Amino acid sequence: MSFTSVLKKIFGDKSLRDMKAIQPMLKAIKAEIPRVEALSLDELRAEIDTVRAEIAQSVSDDTKAVEKLREEVETLPFDKRQPLWDKIDEHEKKILEILDEQLRNHLPVVFAVVRETARRFAENDTITVKATEFDRELAGQGREFVSIDGENAIWKNRWMAGGNEIKWDMAHYEVQLIGGIILFEGKIAEMATGEGKTLVATLPVFLRSLSGRGVHVVTVNDYLAKRDSEWMGPLYMFHGASVDCIDKHQPNTPERRRAYECDITYGTNNEFGFDYLRDNMAMEPGDLVQRKHYYAIVDEVDSVLIDDARTPLIISGPVPKGDDQLFDIYKANVEKVVRAQQRLVTSILAEAKTKLASPDKEVQKEGDLLLFRAFKGLPKNGALIRFLSQEGMRKRLLETEGHYLQDNAREMPVVTDPLYFVIDEKNRSVELTDKGIDELTGHAQDPQFFVLPDIAAQLSELEHIPDLAERQNRKDELMANYAVKSERVHTVNQLLKAYTLFERDIEYVVDDNKVKIVDEQTGRIMEGRRYSDGLHQAIEAKEGVKVEAATQTFATITLQNYFRMYHKLAGMTGTAETEAGELWDIYKLDVVTIPTNRPIARMDMNDRVYRTKKEKYKAVIAEIEQLVKAGRPVLVGTTSVEISELLSRMLDIQKIPHQVLNAKLHQREAEVVALAGRKGCVTIATNMAGRGTDIKLTPEVREAGGLAIIGTERHESRRVDRQLRGRSGRQGDPGSSVFFVSFEDPLMRMFATDKVVRMLDTLGFKEDEMIQDRMVTNAIEKAQKRVEENNFGIRKRLLEFDDVMNKQRTYIYERRRHAVLGERIGVDIVNMLYDTVENIILNFENPQQYPDLCTEIFRVLAIEAPFTEQEYASLDKEEKINRLHEAAVAALDRKSDHIREVAIPVINQMAENTDYDGLILVPITDGKRVFNIRTDLRTAVRTECRSIIKEWHKALMLVTIDELWKEHLRELDQLRQSVQNAAYEQKDPLVIYKVESFHLFENMLSNLNVKAVSALMRGQIHMRRQEPVDPALGMTKPEERQPDVKETRAEAHVKYNYKATKAELPGEAETREAASAPQGEKQRPMPAKAAPRIGRNDPCPCGSGKKYKNCHGKGL
Repeated sequence: MSFTSVLKKIFGDKSLRDMKAIQPMLKAIKAEIPRVEALSLDELRAEIDTVRAEIAQSVSDDTKAVEKLREEVETLPFDKRQPLWDKIDEHEKKILEILDEQLRNHLPVVFAVVRETARRFAENDTITVKATEFDRELAGQGREFVSIDGENAIWKNRWMAGGNEIKWDMAHYEVQLIGGIILFEGKIAEMATGEGKTLVATLPVFLRSLSGRGVHVVTVNDYLAKRDSEWMGPLYMFHGASVDCIDKHQPNTPERRRAYECDITYGTNNEFGFDYLRDNMAMEPGDLVQRKHYYAIVDEVDSVLIDDARTPLIISGPVPKGDDQLFDIYKANVEKVVRAQQRLVTSILAEAKTKLASPDKEVQKEGDLLLFRAFKGLPKNGALIRFLSQEGMRKRLLETEGHYLQDNAREMPVVTDPLYFVIDEKNRSVELTDKGIDELTGHAQDPQFFVLPDIAAQLSELEHIPDLAERQNRKDELMANYAVKSERVHTVNQLLKAYTLFERDIEYVVDDNKVKIVDEQTGRIMEGRRYSDGLHQAIEAKEGVKVEAATQTFATITLQNYFRMYHKLAGMTGTAETEAGELWDIYKLDVVTIPTNRPIARMDMNDRVYRTKKEKYKAVIAEIEQLVKAGRPVLVGTTSVEISELLSRMLDIQKIPHQVLNAKLHQREAEVVALAGRKGCVTIATNMAGRGTDIKLTPEVREAGGLAIIGTERHESRRVDRQLRGRSGRQGDPGSSVFFVSFEDPLMRMFATDKVVRMLDTLGFKEDEMIQDRMVTNAIEKAQKRVEENNFGIRKRLLEFDDVMNKQRTYIYERRRHAVLGERIGVDIVNMLYDTVENIILNFENPQQYPDLCTEIFRVLAIEAPFTEQEYASLDKEEKINRLHEAAVAALDRKSDHIREVAIPVINQMAENTDYDGLILVPITDGKRVFNIRTDLRTAVRTECRSIIKEWHKALMLVTIDELWKEHLRELDQLRQSVQNAAYEQKDPLVIYKVESFHLFENMLSNLNVKAVSALMRGQIHMRRQEPVDPALGMTKPEERQPDVKETRAEAHVKYNYKATKAELPGEAETREAASAPQGEKQRPMPAKAAPRIGRNDPCPCGSGKKYKNCHGKGL
């Protein structure tokens, strides 16, 4: 008995403990089933109506309290509002707690009703109930599954889903009820293929939807999102729940907003994330689409939260001179180095083969060194891979590698110096050697052209220069030279990666003259995704397609941080157990294994291991021939487009009919999967066949032995292999699975240990032989586990970097949302005023700086100092801050009152003398820019123009935040790229990134406060001067200036095609265009706009206090 078995016997198995914990709830559901089965259809509906009403009643007091507080808070001064907002937050938290308790109490009844509804649909072609308004609305929309006959509604059990007509034939069985309970509690339900995860989700999804807060069902692709929303939708709609899919509608449209307003919303993980980013680029409340994140169920949760989470979602826009890139310029230099390396490695390998064949052991040692050198130079070289698959060669390589890695790789230069560059395939890195740099430079005059200088040493050498101006000029020259060389070196490194580590039809495909990434986990094209840090542009240059312009980040988030925003998150999959630790560490999601409804009858055979790919593929074709003759369908799983096309050609030669599904043919997915379970059908598919697909078998296929799974290679993740196996053996069906592996496969080349190699050599493993043994299969799975641990480290590192930004992003997006909705904006402004005042006092705390203090107060706050020089010297710091803050708040109130005094007569006159009733434009200026403030005419009259003040504050905050946040993101992008060089100085890039990004964020917030406060303190109605000409005297006295208030159509400002929207606020057009543009595609550069002219002796607009010529205007 193993140690693990002893522990299980003492403490029990986790799955058994999980099942025991939910037994009381399961018994309660079973107790409700007989009562519910006796109800009529109308009574079934009434049960849900009663539950819905009780839930609404339970939170009604708190909801009313929140509404009352929101009305009251608008009547208070800015500095008196925070306590009320704290009370609102308390009520909101209490509402969520009450909802959780109420839903848990009603779970048995609701689950029983949903189960009974599904059973009634399955057993009856039509169902007749008393028609409700919702029934009539659905019939009016043309839904084929419901029609109205007088006072009755007739529901059918046939409707279209995913382009095919389906007949409802499902009802929940016991293990699905268990899965529903697990999902409701916010855990991950691991269920085997064919156990009906989509149907299981209907139970918690419908129950949570009764809260009225919106439920999101997240899928891995848009086909499944649309299909599942149409497939499960009528079950929800029968009980009055609205359902839609966001992927059916374009971003930033009223249709997508209505989809989010539904009780249940389906969509892909990317679109949910992008909509969140778009909402945080919105300029008006009408542009927002998402509600608060309440509850989400993620289908194929391991794929979404682990695999897809590695790539951040980014909305980007054009940057100045974005087309001025170096990839095409240095492409020829890199190609020259790569060709030189290929020639060198070919000659090294030939020499190594000769020396290894020698009987002299010293000569063989020289051969070992040459073999290792060839491996470090081009590990993917085909001839090298074939040679390493020969008996004893892999073992020699591993022993040589161990020798040169000892003592911190002290002797590694002996191996690498003769090469042009060194490749680390495991870590996907390429490093140029001195020889490679010389080859890259060629006959250029500067031998250091592609070498980064030691900037720290160079800067320290300048400290001896006594003249400060000259020293600063020299430093500026060094920094400029370093920036140019850094960009040059970065470009070359990315090009080297593109040529040596990224292969066409494996990592990416070229479709319609565009480089598109292939998801290594699913084999699907990742539309809109681009490699970061210029790697995508490098691959575009390599493939000879158009190199897209460089872009800057406008908004970004990782899926990890997006999904952590939900109040309750759950997931379902068939393969989460291997990643249970990561799911708990990052998301605090517990994985619960659900038992199968019927025992699994699939036969999983041990791996069949060959020395070479050639022998492996030959065996695969022979196995397919044998299975087809037996009348069984065959699903052949591949890891890349290239391998699927190779096997297709081999089957064509053997004249075996087959169909292919890969990233190039993804649009045929539904059609191919529908045929995959028929007798003798051969389907070659990349890993996309392992996610969200359900291959159904005919009776004759079951008799023949069921679906046969053939894996042509072990994936680096065990989950992907388990997904492929899981396509066979659903619901007790017969089937089989087997993986064909060779020592030339990437997993075996990179991660097979010396122990595995020695074991196979001991067994006398010859090239034409095949080994099939459990011990070998276990060894391969251990190699996979090591890769998974390495990948977890990479993902955790990514999350650590994004967590730094996430804290900043959360703060900025919260303030931005306050501005968009107009909520708490007054509190934000008061806090900004206080922070600005505090910084001013701290910067000029010395009484001798009083004259400079007065200048700064006037520059920023546009008021005189509220204390004399003598008073300032006698006051303590807190008194200085409080007195200046009170004066600033009073001045801001006076400014607001003055705007209202000017606007009220004009607004009242417009309301009394015209029939116009809608939005108006009120021009307000801060002395530099004019803001056309949109507000409702009747609201302005009713609030005595307080709504104009509020809209002015909102507009100014949005423009200022967007302007500085985009600049901050650009600086963070540059910082993240530059800190990677810290690794060469034995420093942790993450630590430097955290420190530097914090300083950048501090500076951004300081600039944000100064710019916003300065504009607020100078805000006034913009007057248009009219000066008529006197025919006798020429110019008369100027007429009194009047506010230029204009009518505007509401429709003109609630457009959702952002590209066509007129910019009414500075910077609004750029933000709107970036938010509405298809992600991953090039956007048109914005036309240049004339900025306000700044004199050389004017104060610099950045707020530094320096003259423009000595700050940002230096050198202009």
